[in-house]
Amino acid sequence: MILFPAIDLKNGQCVRLEQGDMARVTVFNLDPAAQATAFERQGFEYLHVVDLDGAFAGKPMNAQAVEAMLKTVTMPVQLGGGIRDMTTLEAWLAKGIRRVIIGTAAVRDPAFVKQAAKKYPGRVAVGLDARDGKVAVEGWAETSTVTALDIARRFEDAGVAAIVFTDIARDGLLKGLNLDATIALAESISIPVIASGGFASIDDVKALLKPNAKRLEGAISGRALYDGRIDPSEALALIRTARSTG
Repeated sequence: MILFPAIDLKNGQCVRLEQGDMARVTVFNLDPAAQATAFERQGFEYLHVVDLDGAFAGKPMNAQAVEAMLKTVTMPVQLGGGIRDMTTLEAWLAKGIRRVIIGTAAVRDPAFVKQAAKKYPGRVAVGLDARDGKVAVEGWAETSTVTALDIARRFEDAGVAAIVFTDIARDGLLKGLNLDATIALAESISIPVIASGGFASIDDVKALLKPNAKRLEGAISGRALYDGRIDPSEALALIRTARSTG
């Protein structure tokens, strides 16, 4: 199980949104690279980054901040937001992003995702952000008519490295992960699933380490880390213990 600390970028700053609403934003760090370094020093081993402005614009908008992080940390970084064509995807991989996350294009252009996953095995993930069971796109500004499972099944056997599944209703609200829906998705497909949205406390870490969650690759935590609701050393110690005994 991997616990991914999240850095969401808006106007070059490290922020958190509530339910994906750009008007409900809290700035946590003016220097994303410094925040990334802090996470690495705390012992986290994989960083999750989202270019929020890019998700709305359909192209990278916080490249400078992302590049600064890549120069600062040695841990792998996965990046989502505004990656909708092969040129953008390849540019990020060339700059050192370990894994790109494709969201809107996974709904609108699944052939692109399959092509990318085949060309870069293990380096392409799909981001599925669900509102009332339906996948939202364009930075969550629009809700599609398809379910997360519908989309995920399109990419079975396509070489997609992971599905990042976010419950928008819980995102940024510290209500706890929607593990029931996430585990149900993971049990319905062969692609590894990462839980996102609502991570609130050490209880979420403990829940992720229970046998029924063993299919999950990990989970993403944002606001709970920034607010100090989760002690990184305690969370990472639990995970290390589970790995050594599992």
